[in-house]
Amino acid sequence: MNSTPVNSTASPVLNRQPLGPLWPTLDPFLFCAHHDDAYPAGNGAMGVQAVALEGRQIGSDFSRKDGFSMYHGDSVPGFPGHPHRGFETVTLVRKGLIDHADSLGAAARFGGGDVQWLTAGRGIQHSEMFPLLASDAPNPLELFQIWLNLPASRKMVQPHFTMLWNERIPRLEHVDDAGRRTTVTVIAGALQGAGAPLPPPPESWAAQDDADVAIWTLRLEPGARWTLPPACGQGTRRMLYWFVGTGLTIAGEPQAGHAALEVVAERALELLNSGADTVECLLLQGRPIAEPVVQYGPFVMNSQQEIMQALQDYRRTQFGGWPWGASDPVHGAEHRRFARHPGSQVDELPVA
Repeated sequence: MNSTPVNSTASPVLNRQPLGPLWPTLDPFLFCAHHDDAYPAGNGAMGVQAVALEGRQIGSDFSRKDGFSMYHGDSVPGFPGHPHRGFETVTLVRKGLIDHADSLGAAARFGGGDVQWLTAGRGIQHSEMFPLLASDAPNPLELFQIWLNLPASRKMVQPHFTMLWNERIPRLEHVDDAGRRTTVTVIAGALQGAGAPLPPPPESWAAQDDADVAIWTLRLEPGARWTLPPACGQGTRRMLYWFVGTGLTIAGEPQAGHAALEVVAERALELLNSGADTVECLLLQGRPIAEPVVQYGPFVMNSQQEIMQALQDYRRTQFGGWPWGASDPVHGAEHRRFARHPGSQVDELPVA
């Protein structure tokens, strides 16, 4: 993907890249996908009606035909069971619901601001299905899936399943001198005024005191001003993804349309919503791991030899096997939010 360096050394924006299907990332992040699917009314079995499946490459549909994709699902859209090793997935759901199942025996249905953080470590299988519960109305789904790398010393840790429920995620509500509101949702990292940060999974790069990892979403009302504080760590890199709204000014510099903007991390930057509608951004920052990255599909290691070992291990062990009766399990037609953790803990949350 082409990037545009910014020539002025005084500019707060170091480079700018367009937002495509996959968003560009900076070490320690590997991948960021923004899924925004206008799923129609369901077929009564949480799947897509047959007429809407016509003309698709079922099992590998990324077409966005009629405003949505089936991905690897054949009736219920989503991602049936598949393996990972060597990194973490962080899934932020803005609209709709996701049904999760994994080889640890964990299961969840989450959405409406909930976040799932999964440490793949030495190996895990999981599925992410998008059940269409409404058969008489559309089923919109919007989410971010972010891949956060693990350093070599932690790539083979035990897998770990974490849920961050919307009601418990810290938020900063800032009202500027003109009465305009900015809301910052803090999935990872610390932000003064947002309350105590939630602990990341124990083996995550984000759990390192000097890693300076932050995952925030920003929402600025029209005319709102808010100052993005400087990063805490030396060497931190920061990407601001502007994806909603018509006007954003950073430290006095108007931005020319939605983009992935690498901004200077070591100083505070005033953000201004200079448009007539709401602006929304995603912020990803962290100190780089600065190790070799070798990726083969769902495996991210430090060498080709480690990738070959991952393939051999998966063929031999299936990363613990698959304790579900189908590759694409869904969790019933009831509109609910819950998680069954490995072991006996069960969370039940009010429907958002």
